[in-house]
Amino acid sequence: MSDDLFASVPQTTATYDASAIEVLEGLEPVRRRPGMYIGGTDERALHHLAAEVLDNAMDEAVAGHANRIEVTLEPGNRLTITDNGRGIPVDPHPKFPDKSALEVIMTTLHSGGKFAGKAYATSGGLHGVGVSVVNALSSDTVIEVARNKEVYRQCFSRGAVLGPLERVGQTQNRRGTSVSFVPDTQIFGEMQFKPARLHKLVRSKAYLFAGVEIRWKCAPELISDDTPVEAVFQFPGGLGDHLREQIGDRECATTEFFTGNQDFPDEQGRVEWAVAWPLWSEGSYSWYCNTIPTPDGGTHETGMRAALVKGIRAFGDLVGQKKAKDITAEDVATGAELMLSVFIRDPQFQSQTKDRLTSPEAARLVEAAVRDHFDHYLSANMERGKALLGLILDRMDERMRRKAEREVKRKTATSGRKLRLPGKLTDCSADDPAGTEIFIVEGDSAGGSAKQARDRKTQAILPIRGKILNVASANSAKILANQEIADLIQAIGCGTRDKCNPENLRYERIVIMTDADVDGAHIATLLMTFFFQEMAELVRRGHLYLAQPPLYRLVAGGKSAYARDDEHRAELEKTMFKGKKIEVSRFKGLGEMNPQQLRETTMDPQTRTMIRITLPQEYEERAGVRDLVNRLMGKNPEHRFHFIQENAARVDEEVIDA
Repeated sequence: MSDDLFASVPQTTATYDASAIEVLEGLEPVRRRPGMYIGGTDERALHHLAAEVLDNAMDEAVAGHANRIEVTLEPGNRLTITDNGRGIPVDPHPKFPDKSALEVIMTTLHSGGKFAGKAYATSGGLHGVGVSVVNALSSDTVIEVARNKEVYRQCFSRGAVLGPLERVGQTQNRRGTSVSFVPDTQIFGEMQFKPARLHKLVRSKAYLFAGVEIRWKCAPELISDDTPVEAVFQFPGGLGDHLREQIGDRECATTEFFTGNQDFPDEQGRVEWAVAWPLWSEGSYSWYCNTIPTPDGGTHETGMRAALVKGIRAFGDLVGQKKAKDITAEDVATGAELMLSVFIRDPQFQSQTKDRLTSPEAARLVEAAVRDHFDHYLSANMERGKALLGLILDRMDERMRRKAEREVKRKTATSGRKLRLPGKLTDCSADDPAGTEIFIVEGDSAGGSAKQARDRKTQAILPIRGKILNVASANSAKILANQEIADLIQAIGCGTRDKCNPENLRYERIVIMTDADVDGAHIATLLMTFFFQEMAELVRRGHLYLAQPPLYRLVAGGKSAYARDDEHRAELEKTMFKGKKIEVSRFKGLGEMNPQQLRETTMDPQTRTMIRITLPQEYEERAGVRDLVNRLMGKNPEHRFHFIQENAARVDEEVIDA
């Protein structure tokens, strides 16, 4: 390389030499870059500190040295986690004779008893940074260790030692480690631990290891919801108990869940699983490795999915169902409540926060262990196996329908594309969806009046024939074959289920406009059920409305008025028409109203009243809402009867001007 090349580089006055190289010692790197160790400084990262300490206590339990863990949240944002395990060693460390092993563990990155596998066969803490990171990011840390009938204590602040290891005194019945810490406000600001979140974490850990009892305690003044002040968790059934609690009384494809556990060959670890297939569920997945949640799944998830899909395909072949060969892992897992926990040696994770397991052997071990059990689960009870196969085939049909479904988008003046729209649709002329509406009406007669009453620029009309299919009690093949539903999907243009994209909605408002009688109410209910199940996101965003056509027209002298129902009619008779001779006409249907009346009462934004259809607050926990829809609209009439008995006296409705 020539000297000219160096000479061509502009020289600056700033000096870059050895003195510019900064060396961070001890735990200083953690405080400088906490995101590298706990994923950030937000609420999730704050609670990751709790998980790190709890994981250490769980490792003692899984290794067979502890059977009780206590978690206590106190004022001042102090969290204390205590186990009755062996206790952190307090004797001098061979490499650092002037320090105890406890001090080395608390103040040195990549130190611990889990590297060689001698102290722990399987553990969650493997990088040797967990408790030292907690110490570095806490303003006040106190460690107490009970070993050999002696109690020792040492205090730290922001990773620094505040004093030597102290011998507190003797104890006869106590053993184990207690870690008490306060997260540093210099790192996390004024953020506080959330009792509900900690309570959920503690409870989930107890499910993951049947041999441990975890005691939860929280200062009452810190709780603002229904989180208990004290609780004791111990679940002999492990994940099976967790799943049964989560499913509750929801109806599933099989009454007996697929649960079990299996040791891996050659003492490589073990696996535990629990799976259910609710009829109405968005599904949820919980993956764990050595009691550590791995929310992004990983290789153990891959093994589980492979075991399930290969097992159900083999069962389909056994019973002569040829379609089963096309089942995918997506079909088996969609809507399922699935929990998987593995314990393996030296697991590899994608990052320090351990969100994803990457150990390649986990896929092979899990698939081999689970597959045999799943084959037996399906074939030991053929009716159970066939019921599950039927549900999964329905979901396969639905997946294939979604794949084949063509997205219909609003035509624009420059698109140059010819849209395939239902022949019965009378579209509006506006190209921009903003301010447009589609009225879904029952029958050609009502459709004819609505077409004449509409604003041609902004209002479209789609007539349907009678009562549409009840989608809550129909399989996907039947839904796909229904012409009325196909026309609805095509006209609205935003797709269905997980392919539903509100950005492609062809109209700002979807208005259900049916007769003001019992049959009209039934049709409206079927349509609302359709939108909830197939296009729930549209409902959540407030695009769905119920028109409020009048049932009566009242005329007295030169005055006329419309009444929505009998109650409204009585109110008008007592107020506007009090003491007058009234001529009352009843509309048997929308088709009996002339276009002027229909526009004035039901379609004109200036004079009409509509009800916006919304989802309850529990929408984000959609399983409960789906269960309610199933009770009211599903195949079992007894559910509807009981619901009516329980709620008839509490009917209320909220009407809004639109």
